Amino acid sequence: MVEIFDYDLVIVGSGLAGLRAAIEAARVGKDKLRIAIIAKNQLMRPHSISAEGGSAAVLYTDEGDSFDLHAYDTIKGSDYLGDQDIVEFFVRQCPVDILELEHWGVPWARREDGRVAQRPFGGHSFPRATFASDKTGFYEVHALYDTLLKYGNIDKFHEQFVYDVIIENNRFKGVMAFDIPTGQVRIFKARAGIIATGGLGRLYGYTTYSHLVTGDGLAIALRRGIKLKDIEFVQFHPTGLVPSGILITEGVRGDGGILRNAKGERFMERYAPTKKDLAPRDIVSRSMMTEILEGKGFKGPNGLDYLLLDFSPIGTEKIKEKLSQVRDIGNHYVGIDPVDSPLPVRPSAHYTMGGIDVSRTGFTGVTGLWAAGETACYSVHGSNRLGANSTSECVVFGKMAGDDSAKWLLSGSGSIDLSEGERSFAENFVADAYRDKGDNDPYEIKRELWTTMDKDAYVFRNEKDLTEGLSKIRGLIEKSKKISISEKGNVYNQNLITSLEMKNLVELAEVVVYSALQRKESRGSHFRTDFPKRDDDNYLKHTIAQRVDGALQITYRPVTLTKWKPEPRVY
Repeated sequence: MVEIFDYDLVIVGSGLAGLRAAIEAARVGKDKLRIAIIAKNQLMRPHSISAEGGSAAVLYTDEGDSFDLHAYDTIKGSDYLGDQDIVEFFVRQCPVDILELEHWGVPWARREDGRVAQRPFGGHSFPRATFASDKTGFYEVHALYDTLLKYGNIDKFHEQFVYDVIIENNRFKGVMAFDIPTGQVRIFKARAGIIATGGLGRLYGYTTYSHLVTGDGLAIALRRGIKLKDIEFVQFHPTGLVPSGILITEGVRGDGGILRNAKGERFMERYAPTKKDLAPRDIVSRSMMTEILEGKGFKGPNGLDYLLLDFSPIGTEKIKEKLSQVRDIGNHYVGIDPVDSPLPVRPSAHYTMGGIDVSRTGFTGVTGLWAAGETACYSVHGSNRLGANSTSECVVFGKMAGDDSAKWLLSGSGSIDLSEGERSFAENFVADAYRDKGDNDPYEIKRELWTTMDKDAYVFRNEKDLTEGLSKIRGLIEKSKKISISEKGNVYNQNLITSLEMKNLVELAEVVVYSALQRKESRGSHFRTDFPKRDDDNYLKHTIAQRVDGALQITYRPVTLTKWKPEPRVY
């Protein structure tokens, strides 16, 4: 039997955006709304805790920073694909929400005079990455969760796998999930919903993302005909630890660390003479791969050739004070203390610039449904995100989604009812997934996907590789329909979870690669060696992907310009 819960608002995802949305909805609702927040794992273990370096905000206009400067840096960093009206709103809201986090308990680092400290970050022309050691996301999540506990009308559901949403006549009605510990099928009936499930980073084998981040909300939206925007733009962080891909924060370079090739050269001087190692991430990643492809890297395991991240200019005491977690990562995962020796690094899949197409408030176009955080695409980041803008984005727009959805509910959104067909679909969806439909191994399909994406849709792309990759991915989609799930039990059935995640990933991979194939230019993180120039005449526009009657359709939408005309990106 399906277990049914009844709420006003259900939030899927407990990262920074989901937590912040829940708090704001509860605050605006003033105990009048019943709210549920659902997490795939424990609520305090979202991928957001992995964010290390900082959250961007203009705090010191008296020292030369300004909203226009932050906006310009962000728009230039986006390779002019960011919508400038949204960026201007975003940068003005950042300091408001960063200071609010301080009041809620985030232990921001301090200057000697007691003011909040900020460190330099790539692409920013002013040190505006507000940080808490190198554990910024961890502290932000804990502060938000502690704040969430003040509200008695928020129910928390741990270890729930959401596999679909209920939409009828373009009206959101709830989400379908199963309880991972028991296998119990559940419907969270709700008048409004917020999807905050993060990005799609586990499309790649070599990535900074945890295994949790499998694009679940994005895949559900795609299947339900909801529009995805700019999904071809995947950011590769320059410093993923080899061979695991684990993030080594940009804060290392912000605090003085430098990249070196196998000759010991500080090579970024050749590619970005002014910013050097603190150029935007797309530029640094391409520069690193150029060095590696020219034979100036070190031979790494399984083809993961690498360069070195040298901590020595930072100094031992500063490393211990500001980069303690990174030091632990080096010691634990590769047996190297960065105080003594450089760490092996290469570009690693790190962030999804695209996402569900939403308005400023996160509204998806489906009545009663919003999206927030990395799942959503507000077009702040365009084709390349500046470091430290992501955690700020999650807080700023999570708050917006919570506020807008709560006000809509309070205005009187009417009631909803579930049909027998919807109840039956919820129960049989999982039952169908259990049935053996073929002999394909879901784990092997996922491994093949990782190999394909790492090869054909990495830092450098071209028509031949993308075409071959798309063919392989479409083959994997067919394979995913004929799989065998070896574990038949209900309790913590990891085989079932992996199979559902795998199906989400292969469907999203098609959108990423197909969209990349259509964009015949190079812009931000999307670099085509066969079209190496940015083409503003033909591609200064957003990619809109939507599944219509089962077929993937691509259309385009103009970028919103306000003050800044596209110009060459020189750093």
